[in-house]
Amino acid sequence: MDKTSIIGIILGIVAVGVGMFLKGVSPNALLNPAAFLIIIVGTIAAVTIAFPSNELKKVPKLFGVLFKEQEKVDTVELIRMFSDWAQLARKEGLLALESKAGEIDNDFLRNGLTLAVDGQSADYIRDVLSEEIEAMEERHLSGAHIFTQAGTYAPTLGVLGAVVGLIAALGNMDNTDELGHAISAAFVATLLGIFTGYVLWHPFANKLKRKSKQEAQVKYMMVEGILSILEGEAPRVIEQKLASYLPAGERARILEKSGVTQDE
Repeated sequence: MDKTSIIGIILGIVAVGVGMFLKGVSPNALLNPAAFLIIIVGTIAAVTIAFPSNELKKVPKLFGVLFKEQEKVDTVELIRMFSDWAQLARKEGLLALESKAGEIDNDFLRNGLTLAVDGQSADYIRDVLSEEIEAMEERHLSGAHIFTQAGTYAPTLGVLGAVVGLIAALGNMDNTDELGHAISAAFVATLLGIFTGYVLWHPFANKLKRKSKQEAQVKYMMVEGILSILEGEAPRVIEQKLASYLPAGERARILEKSGVTQDE
């Protein structure tokens, strides 16, 4: 489970709840079914209108991506694996890697290595794999865009809810108690709209984009590794090239083990 999503939501709720308490606002003020109906159902309605059904069907899966820890590829181990493959290919030829392809669990990496073993050109392999990555990023972006739009609609619907509440308040001008209650309820809709928009939907969209970028970066590393082996580069050169994708600390450790300095 992706704990940061859970922790962020809890902190957001706590921040608003404690803030309301410090301001002397009763939590009962949030018990406003009309406000929830306008914001939650209204946002769902707006998103449903804005996107085709084939994209909306992916929303449950998107929530799974948000709250499940992404299966991370050990990039340091990946670099070492490419180094071993390069050494094997230089000694015994590319066909020696055919048995290695069958042992790979990652579909993208297995497909790329198979293309190399089959004798495809470097340009062809780069084009095929890059198009696959771009298609993946486009799919992920369309999913994130749903939440981005939800984050845009929710605060505006909060204003709509406030207007509806103020209309109700104006109908009770002769009753001071009812007037105050109606005005309070009006601003609950605004609160819910802003909260869901900027604490939930927009951050959800950003997390989906970040996870997509991380996955794409690992796949681009795989592409470079496969092409480097195809071009017959030395294992140490491949390690140095692929290490550029790593954070500085990990990069220094793997280059140190391979006997390469970062200044080379």
